[in-house]
Amino acid sequence: MPQVPRLVVSDPGQKSIYHVISRTALDGLPFKKVEKDELVRVIMRFSAIYFVKVFGYAIMGNHFHLLVEVSPGTLLSDEEVRERFRLLYGDDAEFPEGRLDEYRERFCNLSAYVKDIKQTFSRFYNKRKKRKGTLWGERFKSVIVERGNTVINCLAYIDLNAVRAGIVKRPEDYRWCSVGYHVQAGNRDGFLSMDFGLWEFGRQASLMGLNQYWEFLYHVGVLEKKGRAAISKKGLEGESAEGFELNRVRRFRYRTRYFTDSGIIGSRAFVETTFEAFKDRFQVRRGKTPKAVRGVEGMYSLKRLVEG
Repeated sequence: MPQVPRLVVSDPGQKSIYHVISRTALDGLPFKKVEKDELVRVIMRFSAIYFVKVFGYAIMGNHFHLLVEVSPGTLLSDEEVRERFRLLYGDDAEFPEGRLDEYRERFCNLSAYVKDIKQTFSRFYNKRKKRKGTLWGERFKSVIVERGNTVINCLAYIDLNAVRAGIVKRPEDYRWCSVGYHVQAGNRDGFLSMDFGLWEFGRQASLMGLNQYWEFLYHVGVLEKKGRAAISKKGLEGESAEGFELNRVRRFRYRTRYFTDSGIIGSRAFVETTFEAFKDRFQVRRGKTPKAVRGVEGMYSLKRLVEG
């Protein structure tokens, strides 16, 4: 099967959001508590070095999810490039001024960011397990995500991974995901962005955004999926304020697969515009038409590049 081209927005003035998924090549569930803790630590370290904003994450037994916004190098000052270089190599490292543009591009590059995370964790894992060889499977998958309604739906999908896998009954009880970090660690050091895709709150207190996201997460989390666990209705009732409407949870049934199987997801205009920027890399003769995400008004998806 031909390798799927990576979709990375190259507009020098545009911030872009990606859902990143990467799986281990090992059998079973090799990542236990120590490994999950270390992978979170590695992600936090490189998220401070690279010009990214982390919306959410989930570390599972054999894979991880990241929802990140990557900013273009045009927004990174020369001094910020030097500071990130020092964070990477140490305060005593002398910055190579002749390579300023090279490092500016690197610190704004999604592939370089994920590569550093995976390689650093691989060294830890192999040393801990006294092994050699490949840890990760095929290269990571990434989906371009439109800001706004699509972000909060993708974030909920990520935070519900442990619930769907039957590991916990409430998403915040799983400490290796973003909602768990918000609740159990109080978003220590401001690691996670408090922007949950809830544009309507504007500049209001970030706590309101967290509360609104919490409500949304529980509503979609009670939906039972075939073969998957769900948040109990009792749990929802315990966390929800009076007057919450449950009818919207039914719409989430049709969304989840789009957050991993798509190449681009968002409004029809966003999908069409983004496709135009990458159409020369699609292995099809005719144009590709965005398909509506069933049950969600205004959300569309473009299938992965190797599909017709």
